[in-house]
Amino acid sequence: MSEMSAEEVVHAYFLCLDTEDWRRMETLWCPDAELRAVGTRPRLGRDAVIEYFSRLFAPWPRHEDHPTRLIRDRDTVVAEVTFTGTTLDGRTVSFDAIDVFDLEAGRIRRFSNWYDIAYARRVLADEAGRVS
Repeated sequence: MSEMSAEEVVHAYFLCLDTEDWRRMETLWCPDAELRAVGTRPRLGRDAVIEYFSRLFAPWPRHEDHPTRLIRDRDTVVAEVTFTGTTLDGRTVSFDAIDVFDLEAGRIRRFSNWYDIAYARRVLADEAGRVS
């Protein structure tokens, strides 16, 4: 099997997120990968990265990360992303994010993301405060 291009790896990453395909997601990461996500501690190693993602969408029964623009510079890809998710109480929420992928030998070596975490937390807190 030939090595995927950087863009193919990034598109596969988003497909794995949207479908919660953690087995395939594992194949996209270097064993010693690093993840730095806004609002959380760094994750080191592929297993820690996959564990982080496998828990990330618990408050979002339906979710989609849609890359709207990719910018590539050698082994780095920057993705502008629109996240749309449905909360546990059925509200649809959307916000923008930036994901930065550093690749090595066709796999994700380092990943960081940026979004308005205060907004996302406020949306989820509003849900927790609602009376059913």
